[in-house]
Amino acid sequence: MYEQASHALLNDILTKLKPGIGNAHMRHFYTRLGANFYAIHSLFDLLYGERDDFKDQMYRLVETLAMRYMERSPRLRDSDMAREKNYNWFLSQKWVGMALYCDRFATDLKDLRTKLPYLQDLGVNLLHVMPILDCPPDASDGGYAVSDYRKVDPRFGTVDDVEALANTLSQRDMLLVLDVVVNHTSDHHDWAQRARQGDKKYQDYYYLFDDRTLPDAYEQGMPEVFPLQAPGNFTWDAAMGKWVMTVFNNYQWDLNYRNPEVLIEMMDVILFWANKGVDILRLDAVAFLWKKIGSSCQNEREAHLLLQLMKDCCQVTAPGVLFIAEAIVAPSEVSKYFGEDAINAKECEIAYNATFMALLWDAVATKNARLLNQGVKNLPVKLERATWLNYVRCHDDIGLGFDDHDVSLAGYDPPKHRHFLIEYFTGRFADSPARGLLFGQNLKTGDARFTGSLASLVGLESALESQDEHAIEAAVKTIVLLHSLILSFGGIPLIYYGDALGTLNDMAYMADPFKANDTRWAHRSHFDWGKAEKRHQSGTIEHKLFGALKKLITLRKELVAFADVGNRQLLPVNNLNLLAFLRTDAKNSHNKVLVVANFNTEPQSLDMAALSSSVLFQRDSVKDLVAGNRLTLDNQTLTVPPLSFYWLSE
Repeated sequence: MYEQASHALLNDILTKLKPGIGNAHMRHFYTRLGANFYAIHSLFDLLYGERDDFKDQMYRLVETLAMRYMERSPRLRDSDMAREKNYNWFLSQKWVGMALYCDRFATDLKDLRTKLPYLQDLGVNLLHVMPILDCPPDASDGGYAVSDYRKVDPRFGTVDDVEALANTLSQRDMLLVLDVVVNHTSDHHDWAQRARQGDKKYQDYYYLFDDRTLPDAYEQGMPEVFPLQAPGNFTWDAAMGKWVMTVFNNYQWDLNYRNPEVLIEMMDVILFWANKGVDILRLDAVAFLWKKIGSSCQNEREAHLLLQLMKDCCQVTAPGVLFIAEAIVAPSEVSKYFGEDAINAKECEIAYNATFMALLWDAVATKNARLLNQGVKNLPVKLERATWLNYVRCHDDIGLGFDDHDVSLAGYDPPKHRHFLIEYFTGRFADSPARGLLFGQNLKTGDARFTGSLASLVGLESALESQDEHAIEAAVKTIVLLHSLILSFGGIPLIYYGDALGTLNDMAYMADPFKANDTRWAHRSHFDWGKAEKRHQSGTIEHKLFGALKKLITLRKELVAFADVGNRQLLPVNNLNLLAFLRTDAKNSHNKVLVVANFNTEPQSLDMAALSSSVLFQRDSVKDLVAGNRLTLDNQTLTVPPLSFYWLSE
């Protein structure tokens, strides 16, 4: 779109850029800059238009984009071009992810490259390496308290090791995902250190206050993220003599994006890692980027404007790089991080489907799909060029982030039901096999979350303790059932390292004083490579789990109907122990897969004739795609075994 003011400014900026920026290799940069500049200018104006240095800051932003483009390698530029042409490439069903800790799955980044055959054996081709940037060892928040955005923690290796890993993954047609912590830095970061020393420039990078007047005003609307270990949202810094906004932990200082220099610095960091070969950047804590007195300081409109601006800038310099929004927020807010009022994703192409994850855990505890059906029906609609990250387990705690209205419609009292789920997964409910741990309990509000490894939460740990073969089988089937749904639901499935082997809680973290108060470390264990070898031994739990997931992943990649192109239809069923949905090939409407899941411990019947007429399964038998055989229907009735699922076609 041509607009006089923005293009006049663009011409001024281009005449000021350094000699050499105008060489022939910059042609694609200028094409993209011209296409995106009106949006970039408009967003920058909305956020910073009242500043006297507006034009100078705009110049700095464009110069940053240009300099980073000049550093982009020919391989990455070619990748950008290919992904621009095949712009929906990441919606393919071929992508399957795994999240892992570098030093817990391997020893360091070099060693991680030698472990890639394990991932490829399973079928994983998207690797999310949890935070590896430099952090203080005794105050790192698991890697989310960054002290240097351009340095890798020496325990893991170097920036060169990241580039080597990215190149190796590219050669194997695999993707690399890394984190950029955009909301806050460690108090050890150079910016924070300079602020402590009284440097006004860097004090403006953070929210700093001389007394409690404004912090108290903010606190009236701000919830507490970690009410036990880090109550409140502000910390007194004696060395500086000021209060600092610290929403997460007292050593994590929130960045002040009201200052455009912070945005430009962070854009430079994002492009730095894009140029090291990272395919997808996970932007951490994006819901917190803009703070306003009188609000919860989450999900503010300006936070979305910032993400739109980051995306437009990235599309100029590194258009092949995708963003993941780490926004674990209410269901009604999540889809906004794709880009509200847009057709194509304008903010982040990928977002965590935390609501679906929480609904799956509800079904595990209740042994039915009542709330799951209700919640899936009301999941927000994604944009066309966007997709969900579906997961059963991740590095974090599990919050019960489903809508209270859905809970009521499912027939439960919301507070009582949440209390039941916490009691169930922490093993306090009668006959619960779960061995989870409390996390984030707020004694003032009664809110709580839980944590623990997938296997321990579904009862494998307690079953092994009692040597109950029936309970062991039920736990294994539950693990496979949950993964079958994230693999078939629509989006990118993300498997957590160790879950394909049935890894249990690891309580060794209790001996580490820096981790002992954080129960999330129970499921951040060191990967057991001896246990991994058992995946080759018939009859072991590891063999059963790994083999089942490997088979499902292989099949998923073959089923075009599992691509995420708005082709899922939730089907109403007359048996609320079951979840059923239809996936349809966008290019061939006759190519369909019916997914049916039974969360009950007893066999359940599904009346196929009562399903939507669009299913068109009007035969006496259907094909079980996983087993490879046909299932006979008794009067159009399908029987689904306990804790089992089907992927069916005609």
